[in-house]
Amino acid sequence: MIGALFVAERWNREAVNTLEESFIALLLAAITIISFSQVVARYGFNSGWGGALELTRILFAWLILFGMAYGVKQGMHLGVDALIRMLPKSLFRIVALFGALCCLLYAAMLLHAGWLAFFGGKDVTNYRQSGALGYWTLMFNLGTGLDDLRYPVWMQETFGVQERVQRWVAYLMLPVGLALLAYRSIQAFIDIWRGNRELIIAGHEAEELVAENKDLLKD
Repeated sequence: MIGALFVAERWNREAVNTLEESFIALLLAAITIISFSQVVARYGFNSGWGGALELTRILFAWLILFGMAYGVKQGMHLGVDALIRMLPKSLFRIVALFGALCCLLYAAMLLHAGWLAFFGGKDVTNYRQSGALGYWTLMFNLGTGLDDLRYPVWMQETFGVQERVQRWVAYLMLPVGLALLAYRSIQAFIDIWRGNRELIIAGHEAEELVAENKDLLKD
């Protein structure tokens, strides 16, 4: 997946940006529509869909997990850079690289913690303790369903699927989102190294916005 994303961005970066933004917009629209329709159904018709709350919760989790990687890519995550801005330029660059590296390590540990054993960490053998990949694999092997979210009857009859939507389907964004976060962190590290980017965060944007709009009231 990451390899395909790398090739796609080399081929047409704007198309990938549009695809990511469209996916985020789709998630937001779905959450809004489902929530609004449930309010109308409950208060207007005293009815509703039992799986709506669970689906909304899953979509919101997908939005967070996908959005955190997009935020790193666009430099949208807020941070405090008041202290490091006082450092000499060379040291500032080292700290910025360290920040990107920490973000990468964070994503890698959440994705799969087993690799820490190579550095003297605890050898993780339990699926539940081996990060997102291990947990998703466990859910895939078990095939257990969600609490309330069910496939439509026509899908059950046509494809012979089980009644409840499998947990691995809902949790798919967990390894995907963390893999994207790791990939975007690597990209940020390279951009900072090459001088194409200052930080992995957007901590200085407030001061820039003030400077840009300082004469707005005068006009």
